[in-house]
Amino acid sequence: MNQKRVRLLKDKSLKNKGPIVYWMSRDQRTCDNWALLFAQELAIKNSQLIAVTFCLVDDFLGAALRQYSFMLEGLQQTAESLSRKNIPFYLLHGQPEKQIPKFIRQYKICALVTDFDPLKIKQTWKKAIAEKINIPFYEVDAHNIFPCWYASPKQEYGAYTIRGKINKLLAEFMEDFPKLKKLPFEWTQKVPKIDWNKIIQNLRIDSTVGKIDWLKPGPKAAQKMLRNFIENKLKYYEQRRNDPNQDGQSNLSPYLHFGQLSAQRVAIEVQKANINSKTKKAFLEELIVRRELSDNFCFYNQNYDNTKCFPDWAKLTLKQHQKDKRQYHYCLEEFEHAQTHDDLWNAAQLEIVTRGKMHGYMRMYWAKKILEWSKSPEDAMRIAIYLNDKYELDGRDPNGYAGIAWSVGGIHDRPWPQRPIFGKIRYMSYSGCKSKFNIKQYISTYKTSQP
Repeated sequence: MNQKRVRLLKDKSLKNKGPIVYWMSRDQRTCDNWALLFAQELAIKNSQLIAVTFCLVDDFLGAALRQYSFMLEGLQQTAESLSRKNIPFYLLHGQPEKQIPKFIRQYKICALVTDFDPLKIKQTWKKAIAEKINIPFYEVDAHNIFPCWYASPKQEYGAYTIRGKINKLLAEFMEDFPKLKKLPFEWTQKVPKIDWNKIIQNLRIDSTVGKIDWLKPGPKAAQKMLRNFIENKLKYYEQRRNDPNQDGQSNLSPYLHFGQLSAQRVAIEVQKANINSKTKKAFLEELIVRRELSDNFCFYNQNYDNTKCFPDWAKLTLKQHQKDKRQYHYCLEEFEHAQTHDDLWNAAQLEIVTRGKMHGYMRMYWAKKILEWSKSPEDAMRIAIYLNDKYELDGRDPNGYAGIAWSVGGIHDRPWPQRPIFGKIRYMSYSGCKSKFNIKQYISTYKTSQP
């Protein structure tokens, strides 16, 4: 594998012949996982054992039963897959900055490997762990095709500024994955048996946001969804992707978010598809450029979840229009229960409440109307993030933070003609949606749903 995918968080030499441990976090799969492959490569090179651990945290950034159940069912599949390779899986519970160092001491671990995540809570955990351990600590970007810190050394202004950098790296990083090897020696330590049902029952989480049944979790289901998309939907992607009434999108974002599927694997399989290059280019723009731009934004801007992240032109224009009269104003509870005057917006909110996933085009309209009907941009950001992270399967994700910051604060966008409330932030309207798709059909799909 390309060693540029790896960086040292703590530079220490291997002092003992203890095991290598991969602290799995963002990339929850056995196949096509550069972090796991690196950990195994390190173990084989030094004739050492390897183990995988996952640290389960209660109430992570507002996630509810919906997200935890999807994640844990996927992790169960991953644990079973690892066992077939003679790699034990340990499920820890608690704060990682306490549990990971404790695990390292208990099992005399000689090196720690983890996957990359740009979110500040994950970066804080890693920094705290690095301060508490005295062994090599590696971070591998197994989520992006191009290592985030290598693709660009700074926050990019927009897709057009990062696209060229990514295109130059394609030949170097679009390598196929080697197979994970079955280790010739087995772990001798006793591995606690995991009662997966009991684990989720004991979590201190919001259980009012229930499971969804239209999307099956786990790496196996992710691979099946990918095959279905390529075989049956990819050829229509360009024409159907922006119509919420068409099943034209891939539905892969929950799997990509939980790391149950590799974005690089998706790109490889799409490139192989016998589809015209223009259609493939449109999909890969979203999968690669836009996704990696979101990671870039969150990695280099620690204010990605508040209005301080907005570009200066957006801050200025929003401030100038702060006192503009709002024809409608709603509180969080009214937004959450889809109690606005706008039946199209209400349908979008009901879509995430009932399905756990909102169509990409409607996400933009949904967030922009929250800005229009909130007292301030600060309130709009807070409300949009809260609703997104509570109901969306793929909430608490750089794509979500970047999308909301784009809608409310002009991140990765340019100034547009000035108008009330929005200032120079790009505007979206009910009539504009009406000209693009059959809004009556979309509204009727969700109008009887209950939040």
